[in-house]
Amino acid sequence: MAEVAQKVITWEEYLQGEPKDLEFYEIEDGEVIVVGAPSGEHQWVSKVLTRLLDDFVTAKQLGVVLQAPFDIVVQREPVRTRQPDLFFLSKERGGTPEQIRKLKRLEIPPDIAIEIVSPSEEEETERLERKLNDYHRIGVSEVWLVHLEERAIEVLVRYDEGWRWQGLFFRKDKVRSTVLGELPFIVGQVFE
Repeated sequence: MAEVAQKVITWEEYLQGEPKDLEFYEIEDGEVIVVGAPSGEHQWVSKVLTRLLDDFVTAKQLGVVLQAPFDIVVQREPVRTRQPDLFFLSKERGGTPEQIRKLKRLEIPPDIAIEIVSPSEEEETERLERKLNDYHRIGVSEVWLVHLEERAIEVLVRYDEGWRWQGLFFRKDKVRSTVLGELPFIVGQVFE
């Protein structure tokens, strides 16, 4: 997805609801980065993965799964936010429907951030690296990179020195998460 810089905003402007006319954006050091509309394939995979994950975490009462657009604050000054395609927040850390429904933004790290990586983003590694750096900095435990072209899910686990590769899971594999354990569905279901 292409990105276009819009304007620089402050934390106060952000709290007042700026930018008003945007849904898919991230803010890097106050600069609003508009993210282009996702493809149908991206939205379908997001929908299916949300359903599969939500069914699992709800049945086990582990927390909540939410999808974009929902801001995760990386820092207040200069303003920096991220909008992962999906994220999981455990109930121990505030991931209950009652708590989440009161929030306008998340100011603590989710347990898992999930990015659906389109073919254009695969080529644009710098933007993905910035996101990964932000997720690491705020303490996200795990990042899943959903690769549309390869039809695979890559899991990265946070360590003090950086991200460690947990695995790359394909069609017949079950995702193994350090946060959620082995998931009850196979990767192929996500792409059906």
